[in-house]
Amino acid sequence: MTNKIFDDGLHAKWQKFHHDNPLVYNLFKRFTFQAIQAGRKNYSVNAIFERIRWHTDIETCGDEFKLNNNHRAYYGRKFMRDYPKYDGFFRTRDTKSA
Repeated sequence: MTNKIFDDGLHAKWQKFHHDNPLVYNLFKRFTFQAIQAGRKNYSVNAIFERIRWHTDIETCGDEFKLNNNHRAYYGRKFMRDYPKYDGFFRTRDTKSA
């Protein structure tokens, strides 16, 4: 993965959210692996995020949390770091400080 993400405070906010809401990454992995098992070679982080929103808002009852769109890139990159076999599954680009 050659793309870089520059820390502009968003990363620290994501790290706190990720720590406080482990369900989000568990769902992210679950839905990503479903896309992989369906034969997708690439997929959209945005679609995975919207599926998480649907699942938590409509399909299940539980604690409410808000998904910040700024966290999308971090979850996609984390997945590809955790599962290097799928590096490139999500297309990424460099992000810059605000």
